[in-house]
Amino acid sequence: MLKKIVLDLETQKSFDDVGGRGKNHLLKISVCGIYDYTTDKYSIYREHEIPKLGSLLQTADQIIGYNIKDFDFEVLRPYLNFNIDTVPYLDLLEEIAKAIGHRIKLEDVAQATLGKGKSGSGKDALLYFKQGRWDTLEKYCLDDVKVTKQVYDYVFKTGKLLYKDFFKVKEIPLKVSEPLQRQGVKHQAALF
Repeated sequence: MLKKIVLDLETQKSFDDVGGRGKNHLLKISVCGIYDYTTDKYSIYREHEIPKLGSLLQTADQIIGYNIKDFDFEVLRPYLNFNIDTVPYLDLLEEIAKAIGHRIKLEDVAQATLGKGKSGSGKDALLYFKQGRWDTLEKYCLDDVKVTKQVYDYVFKTGKLLYKDFFKVKEIPLKVSEPLQRQGVKHQAALF
């Protein structure tokens, strides 16, 4: 079975805290959530557990997410002892932007495609971290992982995606194919 991992993370700091966009590496991870297709399990990793997560990601056939290339990977990079760019990935936002020419929020995709949205916002996650509300923060992060997984599964199965464009729901063709199994990589099960 192919080792596909859906990933989302939350940060300790906002862009305002670090002096603006483009400094993702300074945001620091509060939690990172994943879904592992090989184990059919969701897992959460706090900042100090990211090296364990890194070992798992290094063995993936594909990492799937929403805005992972420009955001999550850049936040993760300082925590990893390997180049995350060597792992195949599918960034749903990147694929959508190629198809329609601009970026859209996961909320707009989830509402139209799944009939339900996210359980909060990134600003909520920052507040949960600052207040030490770990259970709420972890639930929020895993909710985003679940929404992203469901959107990916829908696209994989149907070859299309729906999104809200102001007051109208639009459909776009969006094909994703099964990744290739990486040669010479030993697959590792999730540690939790």
